[in-house]
Amino acid sequence: QVNLVESGGGSVQAGGSLRLSCAASGLVHVSWCMGWFRRTPEKEREGIASLYIGGTLTDYTDSVKGRFTISHDKAKNTLYLQMDSLKPEDEALYFCAAGPKSGGKCSLNDGRYNYWGQGTQVIVSA
Repeated sequence: QVNLVESGGGSVQAGGSLRLSCAASGLVHVSWCMGWFRRTPEKEREGIASLYIGGTLTDYTDSVKGRFTISHDKAKNTLYLQMDSLKPEDEALYFCAAGPKSGGKCSLNDGRYNYWGQGTQVIVSA
């Protein structure tokens, strides 16, 4: 069983930064992927960043490229999302997820992930 707990959400003005953390406990294997997803009342859950724990492969959705950075600290078994130049449209409930890797890059498709955190809210004011 894998347990994921997000933290780091909060309120920030547009142009500001936040760093989200996702502490993992249980068996998160080095061959797995981890990812960040977000959801708003108007939009279904979308994948925004993914990372291969066993290597350096990362992927981002176009809307966050150049602004968000995903990283993983193996010693702490913690996933991070550094979010810079935040925009009001980034406001959402953010989730981390983990699951076995399948194929080349780690997927941004939420169907590929087995384990999910409870989410952390990010509010961006204009």
